[in-house]
Amino acid sequence: MYLWQSPYWPEFQVDLVALQPALASARYAQGRSMGLASHLQLMDLGALELQGWADEAIATAQIEGEILQVNSVRASAARRLGMADAKALDRDARTEATLDVLQAAIEQSLQPLSHETLYGWQAALFPAGRSGIQKIRTGAYRDHAEPMQIVTPRMGKPDIVHYQAPDSADVHAQMTRLIDWFNSSLGQTDGLVRAALAHLWIEAIHPFEDGNGRVGRALIEMALAQDLKTDKRLWSLSQQMWLDRAGYYAQLQVATGQAHMDVTPWVQWFVGCVHKAADATWDHMQAAMRKTRFWSGLREQHPQLTLTQTKAINKLYDVGPDGFTNGISTEKYVNLCRVSRATAYRELTALCEMGVLVQTGTGRGTRYKLSPAVSESRH
Repeated sequence: MYLWQSPYWPEFQVDLVALQPALASARYAQGRSMGLASHLQLMDLGALELQGWADEAIATAQIEGEILQVNSVRASAARRLGMADAKALDRDARTEATLDVLQAAIEQSLQPLSHETLYGWQAALFPAGRSGIQKIRTGAYRDHAEPMQIVTPRMGKPDIVHYQAPDSADVHAQMTRLIDWFNSSLGQTDGLVRAALAHLWIEAIHPFEDGNGRVGRALIEMALAQDLKTDKRLWSLSQQMWLDRAGYYAQLQVATGQAHMDVTPWVQWFVGCVHKAADATWDHMQAAMRKTRFWSGLREQHPQLTLTQTKAINKLYDVGPDGFTNGISTEKYVNLCRVSRATAYRELTALCEMGVLVQTGTGRGTRYKLSPAVSESRH
């Protein structure tokens, strides 16, 4: 028996007393991160939000086995955020589709959820009406007669069926119940619990021919935006799910494959992901603030730094002491900054004279790295 076959479906049971410590910890982590975000300089906050968009888009695609190009995602996200340094790269259809859905989920969070909203998200994921080479039904719930199953195919043997969703004929009615609950539970159910239940519910129904996971995670984004009352994306929950994808798959499989309605373990795991996502954002913000202080102090001491020197220092800062083996070479400086070898040598020598870099080795083994004093200011 599957979860949706229980006579009590969809009356989910959650032990809020048992969840209280996890909820309190997650809320503290969220509040701490949002509080720190309010003190970030506008440039740092924009960079953090850009990172959140990119991480979410890449991870929600990765969970489905789809790889998006990082540069394409960051460029598209930067355009959407109106950032001046958005790169003019060719637009990738899969990247644009993924970000379209994530953006819509947040922008539409002030409106009631509807069938049409979900249709739009799913259709946006497959603008050509195909999943790979297979033509699929888009902009509408599935209507095929054969069972909707999650399976592991086996050569020469019957497939292993991990889950079977409700029949297509029942999907619209099932989704109506979910949508009605989602709209009426806002402000009535704890926001994190509500997001966890909404995701589990739509995954149990599996209403579309394809794109259910990404639509389900977009629904999480809408629920969290409603809960926090903000359109700022400061963290990526999908990235945490991707990092613990074995746990994500296992928790969903257990929750949807049980005959009773107590889904506390699933909600507990979900809340833990929120906590980890908020903590990761805290770490990103701390790093951003350290970098701002680093550059503020360095520019005050050395206002004569050129753009190429700044680029090289920034790279050394970002990769850390282990990023380049024993430091950066003249050749790497040439390739990184697109300057002549003579210019590279002159600028590296000047940085050493300023005390920003130190030289190690000789001849072909010559390397340059941040001086101990400068490196210390990274922490």
